[in-house]
Amino acid sequence: MGKPKVLVIYYSTYGHVKTIAQAEMRGLQKSGKVDVELYQFAETLPGEILEQMHAAPRDTSVPEITPEILEKADGFLVGFPTRFGVAPAQVKAFFDATGSLWSRGALLGKPMGLFFSTASQHGGQESTAFSFLPHLAHHGLMYVSLGTPSPYMFENDAIVGGSPWGAGVIAGSDGSLQPTYKEIEIAEIQGEKFAEITSKLLAPDRDLTQPPAAAATPSDNQQSGAATPLSTGSNKSKSNGRMRQFVDKFKNLFK
Repeated sequence: MGKPKVLVIYYSTYGHVKTIAQAEMRGLQKSGKVDVELYQFAETLPGEILEQMHAAPRDTSVPEITPEILEKADGFLVGFPTRFGVAPAQVKAFFDATGSLWSRGALLGKPMGLFFSTASQHGGQESTAFSFLPHLAHHGLMYVSLGTPSPYMFENDAIVGGSPWGAGVIAGSDGSLQPTYKEIEIAEIQGEKFAEITSKLLAPDRDLTQPPAAAATPSDNQQSGAATPLSTGSNKSKSNGRMRQFVDKFKNLFK
């Protein structure tokens, strides 16, 4: 069985989120436990508007994500700048086009993490991620938070982006602040941590194919008058079977 495939997908207006996406990539690759691919969300604004916004040139070497590509991956790290505390229209437009994936439960149980950029420390470092959670919930995606794995996240004497919700960067009101080495290191930690969790979630679980050691046999149940347990081999839908396995793996994830 090959390594799980993790996609790093970003939208970046001025280049800040792209820099963090590259740091996420390095963290994922450092783990050695997943295969990684980099994508970006399609632009929806016309060129003249982007020019007036002084947006950075788009990196044409990075392919654009499509729902078909999303379905074939095992996990996702998604990054974008805030727009008044929520995801930008470019990102929402893409997820609005994933109805066919939703109808088939194609993303059910797959892990996903977030990273982001805001103008200030109070500009949406947490609300941007929090407001995006309905997309995960409706697709049945598993949200993997960052927690506080870096000592930089406890500093109060310097501006440092990121939160327990995910890595982040403070760009400044005019976009002049560039990602610091602290913000970049936090993003690399998130990538490495996400790879660790994804590999555990998607690793083959032999226990799922074996009956519980203490499970009673049908004859024991009949003698004791206990109800016969439901068969683990019943003809469930693929999505229900996948969720049952996912829940079992999740219970043992942090043991």
